[in-house]
Amino acid sequence: MTVPSDSHLPHAPWVAHSQQLLESFVRLLGRELVDRSGTHQEQAWRLYEAAFVVVSADASADPLLTYGNRTALGLWEVDVDTLLATPARHTAEPMHRDERQQLLDRTRAQGFVDDYAGIRISATGKRFRIEQAIVWNLLDEAGSYCGQAATFDRWVPLP
Repeated sequence: MTVPSDSHLPHAPWVAHSQQLLESFVRLLGRELVDRSGTHQEQAWRLYEAAFVVVSADASADPLLTYGNRTALGLWEVDVDTLLATPARHTAEPMHRDERQQLLDRTRAQGFVDDYAGIRISATGKRFRIEQAIVWNLLDEAGSYCGQAATFDRWVPLP
């Protein structure tokens, strides 16, 4: 996916992925993640500018991050290009990766999990605990699994 700079948001691939995030969320959780009024471009911008974290990863064997809104980029201390080159497992320290994998497996089986808490690490080594995260499966138009996404608005910096 070609990723636009902030000044060029939203480009077509970014808008399409934003729609997939939003559609999968409402399909699995029965409620909207952001206000869906306006055009798809306006919705993509609203998702990108949200005050809560939204991230996603693809369905590959070692999933790569595929989306991060402005809040996610700030929390993980990366730019968009760096985020999109990051294996999703690198968002957790090695000692927490088994726990992370259990969460992803549970999400894959159930469709979504809305009670996750865990420790993550930024690109510069800052640790933080996320609380009450929602993790959901990304689905294509046919309803087939194509990755996972997460959102949360509560995190605590750790020493």
